[in-house]
Amino acid sequence: MSAFDADLRSLAGQAALSRRTVVVTSLATGFAMAVQPIAAQTAITTDANGLEAGEVRIATQDGEIPAYRAMPATGGPFPTVLVVQEIFGVHEHIKDVCRRLAKLGYFAVAPELYARQGNVATMPDVQQIVREVVSKVPDAQVMADLDAAVAFAKASGKADTARLGITGFCWGGRIVWLYAAHNPGLRAAVAWYGRLAGETTPLMPKNPVDLAPALKAPVLGLYGGADQGIPVSTIEQMKTRCQAAGKTCEFVVYPDAPHAFHADYRPSYRSEPAHDGWRRLQAWFRQHGVA
Repeated sequence: MSAFDADLRSLAGQAALSRRTVVVTSLATGFAMAVQPIAAQTAITTDANGLEAGEVRIATQDGEIPAYRAMPATGGPFPTVLVVQEIFGVHEHIKDVCRRLAKLGYFAVAPELYARQGNVATMPDVQQIVREVVSKVPDAQVMADLDAAVAFAKASGKADTARLGITGFCWGGRIVWLYAAHNPGLRAAVAWYGRLAGETTPLMPKNPVDLAPALKAPVLGLYGGADQGIPVSTIEQMKTRCQAAGKTCEFVVYPDAPHAFHADYRPSYRSEPAHDGWRRLQAWFRQHGVA
């Protein structure tokens, strides 16, 4: 057992002593309040034609959490992709990403990973989201909920979880790195502008840079060179640690792209790096057996 998994099990044991009630029992409709107004001229909308898509419930150790699931309407079992939310939760953009993956032939599922801590969809600004919800979400809880999402997919009979991938954005980009160090059954991971270093807390005891030796799957990191929240120096640090540990990691830094360059509903959207990153995601999954 790695030190990271030992830390997570310890935290999970602590959490078991004070289980939280699931307070978010259904997903948000539309976009989170904190990202209004939506840049309608660039927002991409993927229809559900030919898909089975919608809200589902995932059984966890302490109840059920809501999630969004999309897959082709016929055929299967399909390769499986976990989609990890931005800081804004599972709102319309994350649902749309699931539908995009389903159109490519994947079983895509995005669990609401803040379900016990609060509903960020109705909060008007990022500072409130971080203070009242995100800072209270334990990494151990997130890893367990993602494992539960894999179990849900497998039990459906429509998902081939032996071909398991994960992708995530912003807050979820960091989680992608953590999950790649957590689940030995993961085949490939794609992290979009996920934080790599910074302060730790008892609930978030490790940064991705601490976990390079523990990575269990190849990771593609997609970053913006103009991202003021993720210094390029931390990307170089992560690259060096992955190389030293003999891990398969690839980094693409788009020089002029800001944070959230894939978020097509926000002013931060940059079409060229977003499309290039999406193309690279597909190639990475094919290369490493998630197809």
